[in-house]
Amino acid sequence: MRPAQLIARAAAYLERHGVDSPRATAEILLMHVLGTDRVGLYTRVERLDARQAREFGRALCQRCAGTPVQHLTGEQAFHRLRLEVRPGVFVPRPETEVLVEVALREIREVEAPVVVDVGTGTGAIALAIKRERPDAAVFATDVAPEAVELARVNAARLGLEVDVRQGDLLAPLPDDLRGWVDLVVSNPPYVPEEEYEDLPAEVRADPREALIGGPEVYERLAAEATRWLRDGGVLAVEIHAAAGEAVRSILRRSFADVRVHRDLAGRDRVLTARRP
Repeated sequence: MRPAQLIARAAAYLERHGVDSPRATAEILLMHVLGTDRVGLYTRVERLDARQAREFGRALCQRCAGTPVQHLTGEQAFHRLRLEVRPGVFVPRPETEVLVEVALREIREVEAPVVVDVGTGTGAIALAIKRERPDAAVFATDVAPEAVELARVNAARLGLEVDVRQGDLLAPLPDDLRGWVDLVVSNPPYVPEEEYEDLPAEVRADPREALIGGPEVYERLAAEATRWLRDGGVLAVEIHAAAGEAVRSILRRSFADVRVHRDLAGRDRVLTARRP
C-alpha cells in the first residue's frame, strides 16, 4: 500500500477512535517513521517495509490510547523552533505563542533587555525570545530537574544562549540581577483541579504539577517579580480563560497598567502588568 492510501486508512482508524485532527496526525506519524517531510511523503512510490509498517501501526495504537503525538515523534514545533520533548516535561502548546508575541512587544524598545522565563519546561518561551532578540540576556528557571536538563539540551541543540537554572520561581537568579530585570514571563500551572479529569488524555500525559494551579501561583510570582523587576519592568503571564478578572485583581495590588491580551479565538490568554 502506498503512503497516500495508507494515510487515508490510518486517518479513518484514528477518527473512529476519537483522535483530533486524524489526517494531520497520520501524516505526522508516517513522516516520522519514514524520516521525511510532507513533500517526500506524498511523492514516495515505495511501499513501507515490514519494520516501517510495524512502527507505524504501533504509533497509531499508542496515539489512540492517548499518548501525545509529540511523545511519539520526540519533538514539537513552537514559534519557528523545533524543540525536543520528553515524557515528564510539559509539552508547549501553540496558544502559548501568544505569550511570546506579547512579551516581545513589551521589550521592543528596550536595548539589550534582561528576560526571565519562570517555569520554562522545554525552554520554549525563553528560546523563542532569544531567537528573536539575540541581544537579550535570557534566564530560565524550573523547579523540575528533568525540565532543566531538557531546556539546556534544546538551547545547546539550537545554538541559543539561555542560562537555565533549577529552583522555585525567581529564587535561582544571581543576586546582582535584583532590580535590573526588564521582563518576567511565565506560563504557570493554571488548570483548576475540578477540570483535570475532563482534560484530553494527551494533555493529562503531561506532569500533573505542570497543569494544576490557581490564584496562589500568580500571587507568589507577582510578589517575587516586584523584587526583581526594574522600575517600569513588565510581568507577562498566561492565564486560564476564565481567570482573567481574578488574576487582574492580584496583579493590581502591586503593579500598574494591568492589561489583558486575547488569543485568536477571542479568549483571555495573557496578562501584562508594569512595575511602578
